[in-house]
Amino acid sequence: MRNRDLLSPMNVKPQPTASLADAAYEQIRQRILDNVWPPGHRALEQEVALALGMSRTPVHEALVRLHAERLIDLVPRHGMLVLPVSPNDMREIYEVLTALECMAAELLARKKPTDDMLAPLSKATDDMEIALERNDLDAWAHADETFHMALVELAGNQLLADGVMKHWDRAHRARMFSLRLRPKPINSTREHRALVARLRAGDAEGASRENRAHRERASRELLAIFDQFKLAQM
Repeated sequence: MRNRDLLSPMNVKPQPTASLADAAYEQIRQRILDNVWPPGHRALEQEVALALGMSRTPVHEALVRLHAERLIDLVPRHGMLVLPVSPNDMREIYEVLTALECMAAELLARKKPTDDMLAPLSKATDDMEIALERNDLDAWAHADETFHMALVELAGNQLLADGVMKHWDRAHRARMFSLRLRPKPINSTREHRALVARLRAGDAEGASRENRAHRERASRELLAIFDQFKLAQM
């Protein structure tokens, strides 16, 4: 077979629509999380497709998925609208995340985890400390989220992890929006180390209590920003 025959339409396999929809989903989601498309941003389906260099079919499938996750609204004849996060939204999200993460901390503590098992948590906390020393808030935020994701994954309950991920994106967006409006996050590393110590000791009740105090403090600080800057939404 000649080389040019390999490139003919008869021999080129089209990329499955499902994989294109996944790619569209990831690209749109990342633009929303990074506030490239901030709350209130509107775009027609065709405009989104052009921005991504894709056809409308995978983009439509991606938008339906993002709508189900409450990151966007779908407006007939007007395309997508990036949804804001209100103070009440944020309060409810943190209540759910706190409850699920406390359960994750309990489950992990009951396993009597070794230092090797807890290494991802210790490393993420070290990375947070280094980032603060360098005044790199973006790196700090990444390390902080790595810690919380590792905590949930190490618990070993997939349904619990799925529940966390259902609300993770909206919390992430609000936290990144407010990252430079909050006081320097010096308390988190100390609180993370206290939690790791409880986990290492196999203290399920203590681990849950440390995590609850940590998450409730973070929630209060975030909600205070809504009040301080008179924000109706993020």
